[in-house]
Amino acid sequence: MNKKINNTDINIALIRSTLIQASWNFERMQALGFCYSIKPILNKLYKNDKKNKKKAFKRHLEFFNTHPYMIGPILGITIAMEEEKSNNYKIKSNSIRNIKIGLMGPLAGIGDPIFWGTIRPMLSAIGSGLAMKGSIIGPLFFFISFNIIRITTLYYGIHYGYKKGINIIKELNNNFLKKITEASSILGLFILGSLVNKWTKVKTPIIITKIIKNNKIFDLKLQDILDELMPGILPLILTMLCMWLLNKKINPLILMVLILIIGIIGNYFKLLI
Repeated sequence: MNKKINNTDINIALIRSTLIQASWNFERMQALGFCYSIKPILNKLYKNDKKNKKKAFKRHLEFFNTHPYMIGPILGITIAMEEEKSNNYKIKSNSIRNIKIGLMGPLAGIGDPIFWGTIRPMLSAIGSGLAMKGSIIGPLFFFISFNIIRITTLYYGIHYGYKKGINIIKELNNNFLKKITEASSILGLFILGSLVNKWTKVKTPIIITKIIKNNKIFDLKLQDILDELMPGILPLILTMLCMWLLNKKINPLILMVLILIIGIIGNYFKLLI
């Protein structure tokens, strides 16, 4: 095979792919961003073939949408296939389209639970904990660590996709994708569940009765009883109630306003603190 693409070309496409959502629309989603990412590759491969270059650009301006950090393997495979096609290998345009369409859904299904459901909540929880103590390290930790993971995923994804070419499809079979997605979802839910008691603060100052012990009068508070039954039970109840309302298609903005109003009223009447 007469190779035309080198690591520098791939890395340029990688850098440009970070802007895949800079121009986004509801008709073709990330199509313009994908075409922008692969543009230098197409210009190099079809430098002296304006007719096929035009067809290639049209090919990559069609509908495309996946997780922005999981675009690497798709972009890498597409580059490899375009390279083979430009070298007069019998690769049809529909084959390139089908590979993109076939991978963008499963990789989006992996990226969402891994990045949005696991990595981002976990790193933001650590960063927020540091920031709440007044440390500038908190936001810096989140920004730097998240972007290291993001860029590393993109880098190895695009190089792995280019190296494997269309053979990657055999490795990323449905069972493998399903297992990765389920494992990431479980881990994400576990982490978010553990953060409920840390981030959600709901307490009540209601005094049930007064007791006398060692000739001293003590207030028996409802909060003390609840803490003995299950520490953090009120935040858990509030979280479960919010989840139930969200499943009932209640608008999240309306839900946030309701929580704010209930908090103000509850504090005014000394029911919540």
